[in-house]
Amino acid sequence: MLRRRFWATVPARLRLLRAATAVLTAALAVLLLVAGLAANGTWDSVADRDAPRTTSAADLNLALNDMDAQAANILLSHGDAGKGRLKTPYEKAVGLYGDARRGIGHDLRTLAVAAQGDRADETTVESLTDDFAEYQELVGRALESDDRSSGKASAVDEYRRATDLLQSRLLPASRVLVSSNDGSFETRYTAARSTFSGRLIAVVALGVLLLTTLGIVQWYLVRRFRRILNPGVLAATVCALLAVILGAQMLISTSGQLRGARRDAFDSVVALSRARAVAYDANADESRYLLDPERHAQYADAFLAKSQTLYGIQGATLTTYDAGLATTWKAYESDHHDLRFTGEFRRELDNITFPGERTAAEKTVETYAVYQRDDRKIRALVAEGKEPQATEFCMGWEPGTSTSIRPTSRRPCGRAGRR
Repeated sequence: MLRRRFWATVPARLRLLRAATAVLTAALAVLLLVAGLAANGTWDSVADRDAPRTTSAADLNLALNDMDAQAANILLSHGDAGKGRLKTPYEKAVGLYGDARRGIGHDLRTLAVAAQGDRADETTVESLTDDFAEYQELVGRALESDDRSSGKASAVDEYRRATDLLQSRLLPASRVLVSSNDGSFETRYTAARSTFSGRLIAVVALGVLLLTTLGIVQWYLVRRFRRILNPGVLAATVCALLAVILGAQMLISTSGQLRGARRDAFDSVVALSRARAVAYDANADESRYLLDPERHAQYADAFLAKSQTLYGIQGATLTTYDAGLATTWKAYESDHHDLRFTGEFRRELDNITFPGERTAAEKTVETYAVYQRDDRKIRALVAEGKEPQATEFCMGWEPGTSTSIRPTSRRPCGRAGRR
């Protein structure tokens, strides 16, 4: 009875309301602090770990194709033990080969650090490192053989073994790393978005409870003391309302920015990285086609398959591909929803989110169409028995050659441009 009377007094009720207000205020402040720190931590994780790991894996895939293509370009432009060497293409290929090799070394080191704690990725990186060492040894033998008079056949045979190793083990393993790291990024992104949503609900719920409590305090003071407005309670109510609004806006904004970074930006980066890797490999098939006549059909089929991956045209062959590309692209220009072509370029064009992105993507496809026509010229020269002219056109840096179309975005056979 005494306890009931004690809590039934006005001072007791005021102490109870004050304690409830203090507890809710402290809880809201702690929640907002934790949410803010977590938001910063999420961005640090994305910028310092998740995105670099995925881009390093994608860069490794690109560099492997690039290095292999430049090895073929070195052999193509070297002549017979240096006699008849195409000076500029040879020097460019040697330089780009070295750049790709150093880039691969850097990417492997980055991925080895990133893979720590993930046994599957650790094993993949270890296998990649061992296979890359074997690949370099095979290419080194090919280049040594090519330095000897009449050593071209032996060089091509060694290079063939190297590129088979690349296609069967190195490239598949690098693609596994791209998917694995991108998958890890996606998992953390989904978890972070879910956490932001949960904290937003908690902030709103605590805010409503705090404002309700402050409203009860204000009502009680009016009823008991005939004070229409209490300045202290009014100030506390305004501060609480601002904290809830600003905190909710911060969480909504951060979640939206994270979605934009992942869905609108990074998804396109991953898609374009995959597209570039395919383009590098397709370009490399041109060099392989010129270097290894015994595998003409194999490399022609591989080039077509990769072209279809980039810009898919149903039922197209190398003979009909250009006409199909021109027709479907004209239809797309008239109606952006026209679905006559598929592939990585289609995926990018369907995911336009930033100003100027569509113009850049469309310009890329138009340059790709010119590149495809140049490829047909190379194959026509080979069919006419003009292999030296085909090699010079493919690898030349002078105006009128294949490379001169877009020097900033395309390299000689086997090195597609970096966007």
